[in-house]
Amino acid sequence: MDAKDASELISEIREERAEAEHDEKFRSRAALMIAFMAMLLAIGSLGGGNVAEDMIHNNIKASDTWAFFQAKNVRQTQYKLAVDQLTARLADPSLGTAERSALETQVAKYKETIARYDDEPDRAAPQDTLRGEGKKQLAAQARSYERLRERASAQDANFDFSEVAFQLALVLGSVAILAISRPVLGIAIGLGVLGTLLMINGFVLLFPLPF
Repeated sequence: MDAKDASELISEIREERAEAEHDEKFRSRAALMIAFMAMLLAIGSLGGGNVAEDMIHNNIKASDTWAFFQAKNVRQTQYKLAVDQLTARLADPSLGTAERSALETQVAKYKETIARYDDEPDRAAPQDTLRGEGKKQLAAQARSYERLRERASAQDANFDFSEVAFQLALVLGSVAILAISRPVLGIAIGLGVLGTLLMINGFVLLFPLPF
């Protein structure tokens, strides 16, 4: 082997070493990226689990509150019918004074109950419509639970799509490491960015999903 051949061989070895070092750096950076996205996936999964529980909880609370509202409404209707019947009896001119007085007292009591069923705020916070057991308060409470349920539902959708994006990114990232493919890693990074945006939106709902 002459000097020229030796020089070429040394040059090839150096190039191979440089390429191997470059590939190793690529694999290390890709592995770090995968680990980071796996961490974000865990955070997103935790957030998704929490909002799913909130969605179920608020749906149950809304149903229970509306059921209580309907029960109040049925009882109120019964009192209204009773008032109508007593009022019809009061129209009888043959009623005695004592009986008329007793009926009028009963009518007044029933009307007071009817009004209380409509509006019965919490004595500790009379201006807070989310506290109390009147129909007005119960309807406000039920609608509040429904709004919380809808918000949790919107959050849950973001977390679900975020989880899918992260999982695809992890798979493609692993493929990129095995194949030492920078384009595939670029796609994985893009999916990771998308998953991160969806995860953040799942927590704060900065924008509605277009789908």
